[in-house]
Amino acid sequence: MKGGSDPGSAIDVEGLTKSFKTTKAVAGISLDVKRGEMFALVGPDGAGKTTTIRMLCGILSADAGTARLLGFDVKKEPEQIKKRIGYLSQKFSLYTDLSIDENIEFFARINGVKDFRRRREELLEFTRLAPFRNRLADKLSGGMKQKLALACTLIHTPEIIFLDEPTTGVDPVTRRDFWKLLAELMKGGTTIFLTTPYLDEAERCTRVALIDRGEILACDVPEAIHSLLGQQVIEVSCSPARTALAVASGDAAMRERFDDVQMFGERLDFVFTKGSAEDATAMIERLFADNNITVADIRTKTPSLENVFISLMRDRARRDAVEAGAEKEEKQW
Repeated sequence: MKGGSDPGSAIDVEGLTKSFKTTKAVAGISLDVKRGEMFALVGPDGAGKTTTIRMLCGILSADAGTARLLGFDVKKEPEQIKKRIGYLSQKFSLYTDLSIDENIEFFARINGVKDFRRRREELLEFTRLAPFRNRLADKLSGGMKQKLALACTLIHTPEIIFLDEPTTGVDPVTRRDFWKLLAELMKGGTTIFLTTPYLDEAERCTRVALIDRGEILACDVPEAIHSLLGQQVIEVSCSPARTALAVASGDAAMRERFDDVQMFGERLDFVFTKGSAEDATAMIERLFADNNITVADIRTKTPSLENVFISLMRDRARRDAVEAGAEKEEKQW
């Protein structure tokens, strides 16, 4: 018998908190992930992503708050949860002296799957590893190891799978293939909860939570997060970009006009919430022409998740500075 949570909810988290000595890794977060969703927890290293996922899997105990998976309490009903979830950690341990077949069999047995052979065949076809089934794990490429790890995670047909930065360190082709596999899993009704530092990956998910220093800054469908701050963005491809950033940052009128400027390689994104894009574009062009900065391309675009996330983090930093009594009188980026 399942617990008393929303029957449409796969993961229900309220006020989850975890500290390590003086560091608060997760600061009272609340989340509700629906069954069949692909949900992304996105943030930089040290944001609290892995700590969150390990608490949800019952590997770490929370200091405060509650978490329910498929109606079961993570703290009170761990055995009911373990058989219903799969967890692919950042350092998933394959046995290098075992073949692909043998690794899957091993994980089937430790998960109590007795008649695993048909399921193994399905997973080998699903991950396209069937031609390599007798190859030792030690001889696999990084991408193939990640696919094998996914197969081992899925051997007991979990209702929820937790993936902690599953594509970090893999090549672009493998990364694309891995996302195709995840899309197929979601079509089959599996709930997917993943962490990633890549905002372009988050765009593929049904909903996204942006986390920084253990705090959820925003949680919604990607389209809603794009428009969260009512921002406009002017993208400028220019050279030299670092000089352009220094010039823009040092100009008082620019700091007054724009809420933020963000550098991405040879590109600057000017973020603003007031005035017309035409006036803002003209202002940038005049300033850069006066300072011998070459503009290759300038255009208005819809804010990306990256634009929004950076703005939210900077807003939080400014708020923290105010609370600490360290706010500077002059506006700075």
